Amino acid sequence: MTTDAATLSPGLLIDGAWHADGAGRAAREIRSPYDGTLLATVPDATDADVDAAVAAAVAAMRDRPLPPFERYRVLARTSQLVAERAEEFARLIVAEAGKPLRDARGEVARAVQTILLCAEEAKRLGGEVVPFDATPGSEHRVGFTLPTPVGPVCAITPFNAPLNQMNHKVPTAIAAGCSVVLKPAELTPLSAIRLVETLQEAGLPAGWVNLVLGGREVGQRLLEDERIAAYSFTGSVAVGRHIRATVGLRRTVLELGNNSPNLVHADADLDLAAKAIVSSGFAFAGQICISAQRVLVHRDVHDAFVARLAERTQALRLGDPALETTDVGPMIDDGAARRAVELIEATVAAGATVAAGGTADGRLVAPTVLDGVTPDMHVACEEAFAPILAVMTYDTLDEAVAIANGTRYGLQAAVFTESLDVALFLAQRIEAGSVMVNEGSHFRIDQMPFGGIKDSGVGREGVRYAIEEFVAPRLVAITLKDPR
Repeated sequence: MTTDAATLSPGLLIDGAWHADGAGRAAREIRSPYDGTLLATVPDATDADVDAAVAAAVAAMRDRPLPPFERYRVLARTSQLVAERAEEFARLIVAEAGKPLRDARGEVARAVQTILLCAEEAKRLGGEVVPFDATPGSEHRVGFTLPTPVGPVCAITPFNAPLNQMNHKVPTAIAAGCSVVLKPAELTPLSAIRLVETLQEAGLPAGWVNLVLGGREVGQRLLEDERIAAYSFTGSVAVGRHIRATVGLRRTVLELGNNSPNLVHADADLDLAAKAIVSSGFAFAGQICISAQRVLVHRDVHDAFVARLAERTQALRLGDPALETTDVGPMIDDGAARRAVELIEATVAAGATVAAGGTADGRLVAPTVLDGVTPDMHVACEEAFAPILAVMTYDTLDEAVAIANGTRYGLQAAVFTESLDVALFLAQRIEAGSVMVNEGSHFRIDQMPFGGIKDSGVGREGVRYAIEEFVAPRLVAITLKDPR
């Protein structure tokens, strides 16, 4: 092995104990998406493992409840340990996900702060006084709410932010007082193993986090286990719909697909917009749910803007993600690369032109700008999840709104304009969970509410908002007697 994956624990954590392959568990190889290097061999969980992990999570909340100050202590220490091992975590992300080193370091820096935010919020959980005496006949009653953990949480995380996406699910659940069963993406389990090890080292008691590895079968087993009270999932719309159909009335937080519109109005700072959209569209090879995908440009500035967009795109360096100089690395696997190439070819066949990129070498797909895209083309309707910018033209603000809203998605959007009136007009009309102004659609800080509408999901992440998804207010009402 060429990474610190060689020192990782065996792979499954159940009630504080690590388990390797054997005992009916299939062994699975984890390889670099860039060059195929073998990084580690991990075990897939059996049905018995999943049952035991859920049972451990239930028992932990029942028998070893964590008061808020203990949640704070463990999470604050975890944040400190991740900070001390930042380069190790970054190299692990590069190895298993193919994320360029600079971006991986940025993800680790965010993870440190996200975990610390969770620690701080654990101490702020509180209820409120309910004014019973505001209702006639209830003058002799007082009431208040207690923040009550909903129960064990199942966290299912994606490959594209293998460390920090966990931190909007695992530490947030712990901060809320909920135990966790974590299932990371099949292709990127190593960051999860390392983070769970770190939580253990920080003093998290046995059973409070349990790690199971595997694919669809393991996920299905988790969905069917009614001992789990809530689910937090980031991934595809199809899987999100399946989760809702399977878990029924249990709580769900679903961060799903998107094809972010980025609007460049006639009065925009074109250099700023081009820089932001290129960064937003091609970070991690476009494999981010809030990547810029649809670029809506006012006709008056179309030619000038596309020239800037193409120039910046062509300057990006494509290659080995472990190099400091690499801007764009590989797609996560062969299937993802093939789908990206097929989408580019189909869009050109439908009448679009290639303004930059358009080529591929295995999993290395060149950052691509497609001009002359129309709203009915597949690239304008569905999520590409690839390094592709699809440029469309509009004449009026109403037309821009119609194009922006003309998909089933609504996660995050961006608007570039020098006019406050235009910015607020669009922000109030674009159907999205967030609208960035003079910033690319992939902008996110971890304390902001993050989530979508329509097929982009339900619920909100963003530390405090995610914690609230795992807490139910329990009302306590007391009827008083007159002591006189």
